[in-house]
Amino acid sequence: MKAPLLIYLAELLFPRLCVVCGDKLIEQENWICLHCLHHIPRTNFHLDPDNPVSRLFYGRVQIEFATSFFYFHKGSQYQTLLHNLKYKGMKELGAEIGQHFGIELLQSPGFSSIDLIVPVPLHPQKEKKRGYNQSWWIASGMAAQMKKELAADNLKRITATETQTRKNRFERWKNVEGIFSLTYPEAFSGKHILLIDDVVTTGATLEACAQAIISGSDAKVSIATLATA
Repeated sequence: MKAPLLIYLAELLFPRLCVVCGDKLIEQENWICLHCLHHIPRTNFHLDPDNPVSRLFYGRVQIEFATSFFYFHKGSQYQTLLHNLKYKGMKELGAEIGQHFGIELLQSPGFSSIDLIVPVPLHPQKEKKRGYNQSWWIASGMAAQMKKELAADNLKRITATETQTRKNRFERWKNVEGIFSLTYPEAFSGKHILLIDDVVTTGATLEACAQAIISGSDAKVSIATLATA
């Protein structure tokens, strides 16, 4: 009888709340309630190869397919979701949403030939300070659902850079130019890589990652981000 009582007291003192609406979660829900998950503003870009995220990379780098799970707007509840994931230590939220994203990508023929799922890396100093890489957690959820290998030890960020938040498109591009490299280029040779990040705005960071992968091996690259601005 003690264990159920302790669980009840824990729920009473520290209730599990939805990160979007703040309502109490039921037993089957994790991090986000079914209502908010159902109403997340999905892009459905995975069903349209010529979508706005794909167009970001036209003429810049060869990308096979590109998509984002949902739209977010400044001040919206779903921006709060991203803020909690990235800055509030809720790393497991990334894996949870990543699983739902992975389910959607399984419906898309364009993503069916993926071999490896690769998160955009943080510089070791930044990852140590934050305590985790949010893109790794998103990628881990997607890899589990899509039954694909998660490869997080090859693509490296070799230079620490300033935050991209307040930079324009050109400044973002210059800020990340040449800062990624492959430790084991042969491990990606002939593979179709799915590159994962939390948010895409100008695409500068993802472009730099893709360039490092393509120039370092004969791999193909596709892109999937949790959100697009």
